[in-house]
Amino acid sequence: MAQRGQGRMGGQPMFILAEDTQRTRGKDAQSSNIQAGKAVSEAVRTTLGPRGMDKMLVSDSGDVTITNDGATILNRMDIEHPAAQMIVEVAESQEDEVGDGTTTASVLAGQLLAQAEDLLEDDVHPTTIVEGYHEAASLALEAIEEMTLDEELDTDLLESVAESSMTGKGTGDIEAAALAETVVAAVQQVTGDDGVDRDSITIRTQTGASSSATELVQGVILDEEPAHDDMPRTVEDATIAVLDLDLEVREANIDAEYDITSVDQLEAAIEAEEGELREYADSIANAGVDVAFVTGDIEDRVASYLAKHGVLAFDSVGDDDAKSIARATGAKTVGSLKDLEESDFGSADTIRVERFGDDELTFIEGGAAAEAVTVFARGGTEHVADELERALMDALDVVTAALDAGGVVPGAGASEIAMADHIRASSASIGGRKQLAVEAFADALDIVPRTLAENTGMDPIDALVDLRQRHDSEGIAGIVAYGQTGEIADPVEHGVLDPAAVKREAVESATEAATMIVRIDDVISSS
Repeated sequence: MAQRGQGRMGGQPMFILAEDTQRTRGKDAQSSNIQAGKAVSEAVRTTLGPRGMDKMLVSDSGDVTITNDGATILNRMDIEHPAAQMIVEVAESQEDEVGDGTTTASVLAGQLLAQAEDLLEDDVHPTTIVEGYHEAASLALEAIEEMTLDEELDTDLLESVAESSMTGKGTGDIEAAALAETVVAAVQQVTGDDGVDRDSITIRTQTGASSSATELVQGVILDEEPAHDDMPRTVEDATIAVLDLDLEVREANIDAEYDITSVDQLEAAIEAEEGELREYADSIANAGVDVAFVTGDIEDRVASYLAKHGVLAFDSVGDDDAKSIARATGAKTVGSLKDLEESDFGSADTIRVERFGDDELTFIEGGAAAEAVTVFARGGTEHVADELERALMDALDVVTAALDAGGVVPGAGASEIAMADHIRASSASIGGRKQLAVEAFADALDIVPRTLAENTGMDPIDALVDLRQRHDSEGIAGIVAYGQTGEIADPVEHGVLDPAAVKREAVESATEAATMIVRIDDVISSS
């Protein structure tokens, strides 16, 4: 029951909290927090797996998002309950650390809370539950290490990881296979001795075509159009300058008046202005620049002069884009035309401007630009393009995690079955009531394969029994999507793989959130 905090002094009640403060204690507080966490987890559970369903999120302003990405769903839900927000933080942590597995982490956290609720009703102390959960989590991590495949992470294996991540996320099974090739090619392009330079991969979405038109661009794509219609739209073997200045008539720093008394004086003033503007264009062209990216404004007459020189120029380029161009092409940002030197210029094999509907995009490809790559994602509608971008982002992150954070494990629920089996086998050596919490953790892990079975149209109980039997007899078993349903099979043979880092992070973040909520027995809130 919610009540104000109070004590007693001399037999009289003494209020120590403000009058509008609400306080919930004991089992009421635990039950409220657990129910909130379970509700958030349940909101995303049906999206899990290759046959998961989508959610439609409508904001107050009428903006619509259609997705089955757990992080996106939880971030855009208007969640107020503090315990429920902890589950949202689980998804955010999972997204930040490894880029995928947000739904798995959220669902596992919710099931850990459900199991903890049963233990609390059986008078198991919260501290015992917390200790048992942490011990079980350590055992789960041991199982992940044992399941990590020893195979070399070659192109085929990485494509399986990428495809597993994208399947069911609005890409379609056929498109997922083709997109996986693009994702792996992008990651391999920016992989060096120090690992994957994930920041050198960007995603650019454009409506007007199907996802099968998605391609990998060896360079960067900008939402920029030429400063003048007469400028060339394609430049080969381009010399590039990035200029942080305005190409327009300089303004005086002080207020001044000029007394012009004759036509000759007016013409001289106009000619001087024209000469200044012409000099800007001449300086750029004479320096050997083919393409200029200018962060400031380009006066129309300067743009016209540049066009006559055959120079392609862009104005009002954003600071972030200017940095990307400089990084991709090897150019240095220059603040004055007097400082132009050949060592400041970048290069690219091709710079081209293409029109897509009402939009014009600039492609900077090849040469030094090949050190950065862009996945040019296409979608028939804005909603499709947005969901495809989220799927590609997850795929890029999981391939990066597989390469940088230690291998892959079987997917399709096989890892969770193996973790649960390892925990149950080890729980016999754990004494006291803590054993109950350890076994409850193993039961909670079953939520992943059980949900996969439900979402593929299988009977979850029968599927879980078959999974355990197949795991005992063959060592690896998962629920592999087949047509519109699923089947018990070896996920490795079907190419269903997940980065080990994704599983580790899901176990750790879900455990931390669940144990934090279970330990709360007093909620004090003020209006």
